Amino acid sequence: MPFVDSHCHLNFPELAENITEVLAQMRHNDVVGALCVSVNLTDFPQLLALAEQHPNIYASVGVHPDYEGAPDYEGMGKPDAARLVELAQHPRVIAIGETGLDYFRLKGDLEWQRTRFRNHIRAARECGKPLIIHTREAAADTLRIMAEENAAEAGGVMHCFTETWEGAEAALAMGFYISFSGIVTFKSAKQIKEVAQRVPLERMLIETDAPYLAPVPYRGKLNQPAYVKHIAEEIASLRGIDVNEVGQRTTENFMRLFGLRTI
Repeated sequence: MPFVDSHCHLNFPELAENITEVLAQMRHNDVVGALCVSVNLTDFPQLLALAEQHPNIYASVGVHPDYEGAPDYEGMGKPDAARLVELAQHPRVIAIGETGLDYFRLKGDLEWQRTRFRNHIRAARECGKPLIIHTREAAADTLRIMAEENAAEAGGVMHCFTETWEGAEAALAMGFYISFSGIVTFKSAKQIKEVAQRVPLERMLIETDAPYLAPVPYRGKLNQPAYVKHIAEEIASLRGIDVNEVGQRTTENFMRLFGLRTI
């Protein structure tokens, strides 16, 4: 059964320098596609080039909340709604993000994060492409801004979900999908395992967030899209179902959310 990695960073040097082998490992492990997710506009052209060169690699456009960044991102412009909409017109761009709030790595006055998050939501609504949302130690503000900006109109996914079931319920109520990373395979991740047991299969995605967060049995090593099947195996075990069902349903969900007829 084919799997799809709904969130990775193939343009990061650790993976880009070995992209031929990374793609070969995907094929060997029945991973038929991957979404390469943007974290800043400076690197967006390189990311987009990967999606143009490989038919099973897709791109997003956006700026991660950890990147305050330069005013014009080396000539790529500011990540305001108009510029994001413009860049999202490329046919290989299927999502806006990753965007959101992160109160873990950065402290102080983070109003710029909240303003940028609003810009991404407005861009997604305007261009009709779903959001990829990152939230860390900022669940209440993330959900509040999603509601205030009518993020439900665009839809999207809560990537690398690490919040409570109540947070998942709130996102699901706005029509969002919940995506699980390698963290769900960690023995200590009891809260995430519980959420993975409760999220409806028709609203679930799986991801690696490669090159980070390698799942067991590769924890602590360089992650890659080929390992996404280990996340599917863990979710299957938690739910008492066959891994092929997890693969099929999450692949179908990926195609439906991002408007793809084939991968």
